Amino acid sequence: MDFHKVNYKAFIYTCFSTISAILQFKFLSCDLMKATLKYLAGIAGASGYGSKTTAEQVTQVCSVSFSSQLTAIITGATSGIGAETARILAKRGVRLVIPARDLKKAAILKETIKKHSPWADIILLEIDLSSFASIQRFCAQFLSLGLPLHILINNAGKFSQKLEFSEDKFELSFATNYLGHFLLTEMLLDKMVETAEQTGIEGRIVNVSSVVHNWVKRDEFCFSQMLNPKKYNGTRAYAQSKLANILHAKELSRQLKARNANVAINAVHPGIVKTGITRDHKGFITDSLYFMASKLLKSTSQGAASTCYVALNPQTRGVNGKYFADCNECHCSALANDEIEAHKLWKHTRALIHRRFFQERERDL
Repeated sequence: MDFHKVNYKAFIYTCFSTISAILQFKFLSCDLMKATLKYLAGIAGASGYGSKTTAEQVTQVCSVSFSSQLTAIITGATSGIGAETARILAKRGVRLVIPARDLKKAAILKETIKKHSPWADIILLEIDLSSFASIQRFCAQFLSLGLPLHILINNAGKFSQKLEFSEDKFELSFATNYLGHFLLTEMLLDKMVETAEQTGIEGRIVNVSSVVHNWVKRDEFCFSQMLNPKKYNGTRAYAQSKLANILHAKELSRQLKARNANVAINAVHPGIVKTGITRDHKGFITDSLYFMASKLLKSTSQGAASTCYVALNPQTRGVNGKYFADCNECHCSALANDEIEAHKLWKHTRALIHRRFFQERERDL
């Protein structure tokens, strides 16, 4: 589930903040003014791509003969930018493994992709990213296939307006967006390292994050509170999980570099996509403001561009532990760049997961 489709209030806040800044140029720094105008105009950055670039465009340079050697796992691929990412990678000849909670929706996606790319090799497997046991089953099934693994795209996202818990008794957004992807990556990492060693092709992991990670204050980022919050706010919980996605990428990139593994992990902000807001909400905003706000929105293909760029484009070869938006490296928050915080979060998460598995093994004995 895409954040932009469910958190309308957060979107309005973002639009109002940005529009307010645009209307008050005299208060903007020169750099911020340039960045805002660059985004609205779709001006290309250092990569040669910008906010208006599509997933089709960033993958045109990818050799089909090279892409056809690749296998990718994409979570959250049954809708939104995940589905577009899957479509584009399949079009470029990448074998797709689609983990999905709803296999009927996954089957519809597969059928849709194969209408346009009949040669596409697509494998569907069941998973519930909020469940440790389900993730274990998926990984066991995938590994039993004996396939290589070159690309892992941690795209799936959950936004919960009210406090809900996973079957493991953790807050649902954090369990799905962060804990689930952490465990999935942990269980597949050796396969990715092995594949890279055997093929000489760099493995790439992409954590789909969000610009809303900037909203998290340091005193709000407490591991135990994120697992079981006393005072719940859906937007804050989502933002915390997206900050955790970046910190995960930062820490794991450090570890991969230390072991000289030919695998890179990066985080991306896809942008807010046009399907997330319609004129049904014009009671909230005027037509003129809607028009201005719509200029900040991306099409689905534009939203998938950064993910596809980092996953497949040759320009990102060797780039590790970075944060991308609009297909260019960019700055994330100071907290997201905190190496100590990243290592601390990784340690807490790994201890939690290992403790949970140990308890399950004891129960099974």
